[in-house]
Amino acid sequence: MYKLEKLKKENFEQVWSIMESSFPIDERRTRENQEMIIDNPHYFLYGCRKDAEIMAFFAVWKLESLAFVEHFAVDERFRNGGIGAGLLQELLQVLDVPVVLEVEFPKTELQQRRIRFYERNGFVLNPYDDYVQPALSDAGKALPLMIMTYPKDVSREQYEQIRDTLYREVYHVNGKCAGIE
Repeated sequence: MYKLEKLKKENFEQVWSIMESSFPIDERRTRENQEMIIDNPHYFLYGCRKDAEIMAFFAVWKLESLAFVEHFAVDERFRNGGIGAGLLQELLQVLDVPVVLEVEFPKTELQQRRIRFYERNGFVLNPYDDYVQPALSDAGKALPLMIMTYPKDVSREQYEQIRDTLYREVYHVNGKCAGIE
């Protein structure tokens, strides 16, 4: 069994390598912007290692009343071995607050599998379809996504509070996502 640990700034190179190979440009910041947010007091990296090599990581924003898992990836060499579910359960215990994450609409088999993975681990896909992740870089574009929450679903009012908190605290936009109506 692998152990989740809080990662440090010196682990960024390995985390970035996994992030870059796991997420398309629309779903990640530029390297420079990603490196800059490491110093944000609300942003944390968690991961697990095999010897000195990082196998998986979580990028988490700990906000006032919730935790937002912005990125979660397992290095492709270690996927499909079951470590993701175990690490996710460990992270949920560490965070000990309601947890939020974004997922793509369940249109493809891969997108549906991702959602089922999170559902097996206690997350609920909320039915609200007006959430948009703002563009994370000049080269990226805004993405329509859905919100999953742990340990239970949220009301429309709670969802709007979550959305507004993410826009304000993580993405630094106000109200509805700029450029998307």
